[in-house]
Amino acid sequence: MNDGKPNWWSRPSTPPEAARIPTPSPAEEGDFPLQAPDPAESAVPEPAAEAPAAPTVDMTKEPAAAEPTPSEPAPAVPAPSEPAPAVPAPSEPAPAVPAPSESAPAVPAPSEPAPAVPAPAVTAAEPVPAPETRAVAPVPAAPRPLHEPDEYRTPPYGEPGPWAPAPPVQHPAAPVPPPQAAVPPQGAVPPPQGPVPPHAWGQYDPWGAGPGAVPPPPRKKSRRGLALVGALAFALLTGVIGGGVGAYVERNGGIGTVELPQAEAGSADRAPDSVAGIAAGALPGVVTLHVSGGGSAGTGTGFVLDNRGHILTNNHVVDAAATSGDITVTFSSGETASAKLIGKDTGYDLAVVQVTGVRGLKPLPLGNSDDVRVGDPVVAIGAPFDLSNTVTSGIISAKERPITAGGEKGDGSDISYVDALQTDAPINPGNSGGPLLDGKGRVIGINSAIRAAGGSGEGDGGSGGQAGSIGLGFAIPVNQGKRVAEELINTGKATHPVIGVSLDMQFNGDGARVGDKGKDGTPSVTPDGPAAKAGLRPGDVITKVDGQRVHNGEELIVKIRAHRPGDALALTLTRDGRELTRTVTLGSAQGT
Repeated sequence: MNDGKPNWWSRPSTPPEAARIPTPSPAEEGDFPLQAPDPAESAVPEPAAEAPAAPTVDMTKEPAAAEPTPSEPAPAVPAPSEPAPAVPAPSEPAPAVPAPSESAPAVPAPSEPAPAVPAPAVTAAEPVPAPETRAVAPVPAAPRPLHEPDEYRTPPYGEPGPWAPAPPVQHPAAPVPPPQAAVPPQGAVPPPQGPVPPHAWGQYDPWGAGPGAVPPPPRKKSRRGLALVGALAFALLTGVIGGGVGAYVERNGGIGTVELPQAEAGSADRAPDSVAGIAAGALPGVVTLHVSGGGSAGTGTGFVLDNRGHILTNNHVVDAAATSGDITVTFSSGETASAKLIGKDTGYDLAVVQVTGVRGLKPLPLGNSDDVRVGDPVVAIGAPFDLSNTVTSGIISAKERPITAGGEKGDGSDISYVDALQTDAPINPGNSGGPLLDGKGRVIGINSAIRAAGGSGEGDGGSGGQAGSIGLGFAIPVNQGKRVAEELINTGKATHPVIGVSLDMQFNGDGARVGDKGKDGTPSVTPDGPAAKAGLRPGDVITKVDGQRVHNGEELIVKIRAHRPGDALALTLTRDGRELTRTVTLGSAQGT
């Protein structure tokens, strides 16, 4: 070929196909023709009798390298048993070897194509003598191929067309040193060549690497896997460390010294009408009393009435020291002093004691219990269970709540009747006698009794037990306490308002019934007494006092004792099925 491209053959062609292949042009400078595999048996060329014609190429035979040829045709050089590397063409083209006038019969191609073996190099200076012409036995015709030859030379039945890609160069399995050129003797016929071992070239694979191909360099181990393993190990380690630190912090509350946040110091002043302000102003005037005598002892509370040292408290607090005993007063500052009993009244459950030689007393201001309304805020101060200066707060839950307390003696002489203020401020044993203050720090009641669960109203300092507060506390209205305290200070005795009748305490009807007989058979209506003057008779049932309903005799007594002697009251009564109204002016009786 003259286009500068190499000539390629995929495999030897059969004689009929080779006859149609045009004769290639002589090699030009720059061409590098490849050798085709040698057939199993080589034909002996005969000398040409005529002038050399255009050379024809038999695809069944191996083309010999171009070399100078004498007038006589040179015999074919037998190929060595082992393949040798191809010899490149000389820089100058050699004259073509004339083909014989009659071509030898075609020899069938071997079953497997043999790799091309280049002929040994022969220099032009040493011509090879032509062998003797010897008759060759006729070769039987090659078998007809199963497929007709492809005119377009396309694989797999024909040769590759001019557009087919060039297959890669095949290399032998192992390098073999080139054999020595052997010149056969004159007239000798070269022995037939055997097939090339298949391991020399292997099966033809244009796109595969031959047995002698250089193996690819070993792949470098990727470091991405190592980096991934390292990252996972690092994440696991940090997770374990973080979990341990978190568990430690959760259990111990942190690492290092704990410093808690705290608000800066502010002003200690409070509004005067706040609970703190009320307590700050009232505590210096509240005292704790420790009483002993008559084989018993008790603790209660009181508050200062004036600068002369008079202190108001409950009768049941100091009752143990009524005849003989000791009373000790402890102020909020911790200072203590001895006190003496000035007076007491069982019916009102009030008493007055006095301390002497004490300076800096702070009396508490007194309010007006008639102005109190339900829901008003209140503050209670006392010594529950001997815990001095205890402050609690609440509201007024009810007014004019009739209660009775005492009665331990059994004859009724120690029963007190109180038209009380009810509060939910916690009051416990030890609060008795302490002040109940309004929102301005003024005394509006004297804490006296509590209602215990499952019990009745009674003084918390009595023998009724040590029940605690359930939110039902009762206080004597300060208006009544003021009158009684003044009488006890001035005379040592308190007076009780009376109407001059004896009540039937066993009556089960609605109202207070006047008894048929008085105590020891005396008349139930005192002659010339307040009730007699108003026209009351035995058997009358009193249902209202100044328009307020009464349901029994105790409530009538409570309503009457809530007034002063000399006050006029309108009594509504029922007589023989008729309702009557009578006005009674209260009398006076000496208390005990």
